[in-house]
Amino acid sequence: MTLPERLGLALLHRLEPERAHGAALMGLKAGLVPLPGLVSGPRLHCELAGLRLPNPVGLAAGFDKNAVALSALSRAGFGFLEAGAVTPRPQPGNPRPRLFRLSEDRAVINRFGFNNEGMEAVCARLAKRPRDAVIGLNLGANKDSADRAEDFARVLARCGPFLDFATVNVSSPNTEKLRDLQGAAALSALLKGVMEARDWLERPIPVFLKIAPDLDDTALGDVAEVAQASGVSAIIATNTTLDRDGLQSQMRDEGGGLSGAPLFEKSTRVLARLSQLTEGKLPLVGVGGIGSPEDAYAKIKAGASAVQLYSALVYEGIGLVPRIARGLDRLLDRDGFDNVAQAVGKERDAWL
Repeated sequence: MTLPERLGLALLHRLEPERAHGAALMGLKAGLVPLPGLVSGPRLHCELAGLRLPNPVGLAAGFDKNAVALSALSRAGFGFLEAGAVTPRPQPGNPRPRLFRLSEDRAVINRFGFNNEGMEAVCARLAKRPRDAVIGLNLGANKDSADRAEDFARVLARCGPFLDFATVNVSSPNTEKLRDLQGAAALSALLKGVMEARDWLERPIPVFLKIAPDLDDTALGDVAEVAQASGVSAIIATNTTLDRDGLQSQMRDEGGGLSGAPLFEKSTRVLARLSQLTEGKLPLVGVGGIGSPEDAYAKIKAGASAVQLYSALVYEGIGLVPRIARGLDRLLDRDGFDNVAQAVGKERDAWL
């Protein structure tokens, strides 16, 4: 990490976490942060559900909820970006404070509750998105919606023309009973509506499904079966966890979803199990606790075709993105892989 990065992070960490997050987005949008541009190469070029990526390192949903800094983020070294989550109507989310740094654990707890400006505002920004980047949107449901399943389809129908992919998010722990939609019958019905909305688009796009890390093996098998039967193009494993095992921070008992380093092993085991259940036939995106090139490489070898990060940026800054991509390139070269696709799932069984 460079000295300017250290100083910038130190200043941000003096602010309340949600205010620091907003300041980071404003700094990116205003061009105050040096950005590396495209990071790629023959070993890093890859494909995810038909999408051609310059590298497999993506931005997870939640960092740019309202798609305000996509132009800057597309120059930060990411291979793809995911904005959102976005709901049909604007909603404020849960009361503050709702974002907490667990510095001793290199972790974050959030209980935002899908705070966002709504699909109309976000759609207007997506219409002006950078065209040379791969950009997706995390679909959400309003907390007070009478038909949450329909909400996902509505957001896709409205924003889909400006997207490269969309993600159905039924795994946030911060909207009451949302995770109930991961059950086989409810998930099947929800995905049916989403896929019908997708098929009405002039340019049908891949639909991903984001799942929780707290599913037992039976539920995980149900999710894998429903996802494949529904025509989902990839599964993102995983969202945040409700577990608090082994945490040291005084903030450990705050309610909400835990992300960051403590999630790494749990999310990677779920990823590997999904790879086994789908026999490697359904692309997977590994997310949860990635903070180094070695972490990203481990996810790939456990079965991920691509990875996403977010929480580690709180502690390492945006410069972490090119460091991971370039480090991954060196690791692939060290192990004799000509392309990252050759490494996918090579050590899956070690996680089972």
